[in-house]
Amino acid sequence: MPFSLPTAFGTRRVGGLLLALLVVLSSCSTSQTLTTLFQKTTPHEDYARALDRAGLRDAALGQRWRAAADQALRDSLVVSLPVLETGFFRADQPTAASYRYQVVAGEQVHVRLSLQPGVAPARVFVDAFAPAPGQQPELVKWTATDTTAGTLDLRYRVEASGQHLLRVQAELLAAGRYTLRLWREPSLSNFPVRGRGDQAVGSFWGAERDGGARRHEGIDIFAPRGTPAVAAAAGVITRVGDTKIGGRVVWLLDAATGQHLYYAHLDRQLVQAGQHVRPGDTLGLVGNTGNARTTVPHLHFGIYQSGRGAVDPWPYLHRADPVPAALPVSAGEYLGQWVRPRSTKPDKQLKLAGLRNEPLASSTPLRVLGQQRERLRVELPDGRRGYVATRGVAAAQPLRRLTLPAEVEIQAQPAPVAAALGAWPARTPVVVLGRASGYALLRGPAGQEGWARI
Repeated sequence: MPFSLPTAFGTRRVGGLLLALLVVLSSCSTSQTLTTLFQKTTPHEDYARALDRAGLRDAALGQRWRAAADQALRDSLVVSLPVLETGFFRADQPTAASYRYQVVAGEQVHVRLSLQPGVAPARVFVDAFAPAPGQQPELVKWTATDTTAGTLDLRYRVEASGQHLLRVQAELLAAGRYTLRLWREPSLSNFPVRGRGDQAVGSFWGAERDGGARRHEGIDIFAPRGTPAVAAAAGVITRVGDTKIGGRVVWLLDAATGQHLYYAHLDRQLVQAGQHVRPGDTLGLVGNTGNARTTVPHLHFGIYQSGRGAVDPWPYLHRADPVPAALPVSAGEYLGQWVRPRSTKPDKQLKLAGLRNEPLASSTPLRVLGQQRERLRVELPDGRRGYVATRGVAAAQPLRRLTLPAEVEIQAQPAPVAAALGAWPARTPVVVLGRASGYALLRGPAGQEGWARI
């Protein structure tokens, strides 16, 4: 069933005229102009241009959609991978969720977004960026999916260590829940020693060699003599030889990335230069040739890149994060709702992670934008966002019930410059759900909500 939320004027669906316009937008966004024929653009950018062509650039709904997209790129909230979170899209209030996380060169990021059908056919845009201080974030991967598709599955390889930001935003009028899974996995498709994994690595990148005269430019994977050393990627064998340090070696050019994979200390080589191989093909057998003749058998595995030389192979190989399991059914109980801090004691004030852990008053209402197993992504009355522990909040019960003595102007936010949503007449029965900046968050008899000075 479609997922709807209370708006400032009650639960509603956007009018048929605007819906028809957005259907036209959806079809327009898939077409190409003469400009886009020669310029690579993303589905999100194409849709933004379609809004402009439809005359919605200056319309309130179009402005809010763009503002939400821009705000997501400025979001400073950091999550630790793996992530499992439920969130939602609102037809009346365009939003964009963002997730900022650390990445290491050589890893692969896996994104899986499961969607619930919305009130109208719509697409969801997923874009990954590499933010840089003082610069426009660099787009590293993008995709889009129809809500009817059910699940979006996206992988991309990390080229440089740092922070990445994932933005999730739906077309206008989309309404419904989504579940996001975000985790790391190795970018190489096969571990280079058959039947082995992380636990077989006994010597890592950078370890001292020759009394500190040099550093280890790879990792050592220990296995019995004769264990197959296999292609970690598809490519072509560029060299098969015998060296003083590496002993019997094989070099494999990774066809997808152009990097060179180095296999050393082999007991036997089973390929020839110029030979094309697939992931998992046997290249040779583990041994202890070269300067490893006094050690137990192992494979020295290295990665060399043009312009960078040797790089740490570990991020390219280590096991994937466990795929986050499904959240319990109860995990969605706060989604889209207002909550408030539980404790009223000053020394136990709730702190909002992501905003310098600032304390929150017990009367502060927080809109729940996303829910994980033990914490919530929330929005403050002033629009800032952060994470709070689920156990630290409770559903916003009425602070007070009253009847308006006179007509009251209702605003979208607790600020003098906030958009006016209308006026509620005198004698309207309301409940106060929270307070912020001298305003009260009111809920009317039909479930409509807004801020007012009372």
